[in-house]
Amino acid sequence: MRIAHPRRVLIPVIQLHFPHISPSKLFKPFSHSFSLQQAPALIPNMASENLSTFPADDENFGFRRPEMYQSNLAGTVSAYDRHMFLCYKSPEDWASRVESSDLDPLPKLLASALKARKDDITVKTMLTIFEGREGTGFSDGEVLIFPELIKYRGLKDSDVDGFVEDVLVNGKPWAYGVPEVLSGSHVFVCAHASRDKRCGVCGPVLIEKFGTEIEHRGLKDQVLVSPCSHIGGHKYAGNLVIFSPGPDGKITGHWYGYVTPDDVPELLDQHIAKGEIIQRLWRGQMGASTEEGKQEDVQKLPSGEDSKKSNGNHVESDGLGKVETVAGCCQGANGVSCCRDGGFEQNGEIKETKLKETTTAHDNLGRCKLSSWFGTWDQSDVYTAATVVGAVATIAVAFSVYRRSG
Repeated sequence: MRIAHPRRVLIPVIQLHFPHISPSKLFKPFSHSFSLQQAPALIPNMASENLSTFPADDENFGFRRPEMYQSNLAGTVSAYDRHMFLCYKSPEDWASRVESSDLDPLPKLLASALKARKDDITVKTMLTIFEGREGTGFSDGEVLIFPELIKYRGLKDSDVDGFVEDVLVNGKPWAYGVPEVLSGSHVFVCAHASRDKRCGVCGPVLIEKFGTEIEHRGLKDQVLVSPCSHIGGHKYAGNLVIFSPGPDGKITGHWYGYVTPDDVPELLDQHIAKGEIIQRLWRGQMGASTEEGKQEDVQKLPSGEDSKKSNGNHVESDGLGKVETVAGCCQGANGVSCCRDGGFEQNGEIKETKLKETTTAHDNLGRCKLSSWFGTWDQSDVYTAATVVGAVATIAVAFSVYRRSG
């Protein structure tokens, strides 16, 4: 049996992968010893390049593309208050418009039901598809809901309408499923290549980098990373959303753009570990309006708390927005006056001021009306009124004296 000469076998293989290298430079006469120190020069150092596997793709669609860092990221997230993720197949299987593809009935049915019932769903909800990768514990048909931090298993095509009715419209547990509580932090990286190649090039590289850094830090069971479908803003790729508990225990969903593999350690060590927002990459967050997201003077303290101060009492309403008020009287809806103090119930509702004594309340109301009445007069009107009152009083006294003398 003839054995092919190693040189004849290696030359075509090397030419296939490294066409720019001449075979004459690879092999010297056998009298010349081959040093292992020469080998690294033949193989690109991919570990040192936090880029995609294909340099040409990276120049046009990856982390070196010209549009990187050309836009202001803050305020590029549309306002919404709930994010729902459906586990369904993998990015390689997703159509460009997976939520409306006839080839993907479950995502299409769920997206259609959300659209049909949008007027009945009081909390603005966003739907995204994600892949249940090995090690995440997720499988097709599972639904994750943030900020509620719950999971439902086994959603089927025939269950969609009932699921939307129970969970999203009526705010009750699903009749055919048991809600499970999620734990840890969850990172969703857009890797929807069929929708936009920029996400297809950047997403997988970021996911791989997250995996390496998570394993290095021993966070395998605490931080879960999953590929997801289009979330908006292709030009900001790499795009990702991080759901993690804040200093107060509430779940927040923060969006980041222009993320490169070099940024992954900072996201783990600063955002997830300490609750500090990475401002230069921050696009916005779940529960905040676009205008709120554009406020660049909001910074985070090391504890993750907001360093921006405001006058008056300020309270957040269970992750879906903010309610602001001050102690005293305010003008209510339809012109109805209401008096409230500056205290709040734990559920965020403003407590009504209790009247200590009914007589005191009526007395205060009378003073308020009298003060308001006089407040509308000019100074000359006040003097005229005083003169009239004085004259009436003089006549009354004179008349009283006249009757007594008579």
